[in-house]
Amino acid sequence: MPYEYRKLSPKERQEILELRKQRGYPFHGPPHPFRENGAYLITAANFEHKEVMSSPERRTDFQELLLEGFREIKAEIIAWVILPNHYHVLVAVDTLNDVSGTLKLIHGRTSHDWNQEDGLTGKRKVWYKFSDRLMRNENQLNQTFNYVHYNPVKHGYVKDVQLRQWSSFQRYEIDRGKDWLNQQEEKFPLAPDFGKGWDD
Repeated sequence: MPYEYRKLSPKERQEILELRKQRGYPFHGPPHPFRENGAYLITAANFEHKEVMSSPERRTDFQELLLEGFREIKAEIIAWVILPNHYHVLVAVDTLNDVSGTLKLIHGRTSHDWNQEDGLTGKRKVWYKFSDRLMRNENQLNQTFNYVHYNPVKHGYVKDVQLRQWSSFQRYEIDRGKDWLNQQEEKFPLAPDFGKGWDD
């Protein structure tokens, strides 16, 4: 988690900054080493994982805004989930540059609107910078597809993924059926530590 940086000693912080400098990464934000055509898992969290999207209405509005933003850049939206404090969206895009521009607009607009609604203008940072993971093969892509849908269960919001709104699971359940989804889970099982270190 990015917040672990605060717990490091000055020497450990310096070592991390030197390593990021050598690799050409930004000092304090998630690196984006790949930008080519491909499928990416895009993840963004509310700053310090505070549940800024706790209300159902806010998650519904954000889901519509997020999906419309990706449609505008002609991304193939493969899977998504919106939780009270973060989201994941699995998309295929021509370039990650389009994603960066879209999320900058969406995060900026929602930060302004939500802070205004909550009376926290100028007092709260809403978003931490997004991270991305390039899918290297079909197996990783399918495992990540399953992981996105399992995410609400992992984080303890529901006991059964079928009960979760604000997710593409229900769309696939209608379009492909429960048997297809069950086959996906059986063919591409998740390792116990899938997501560790980047979605704890």
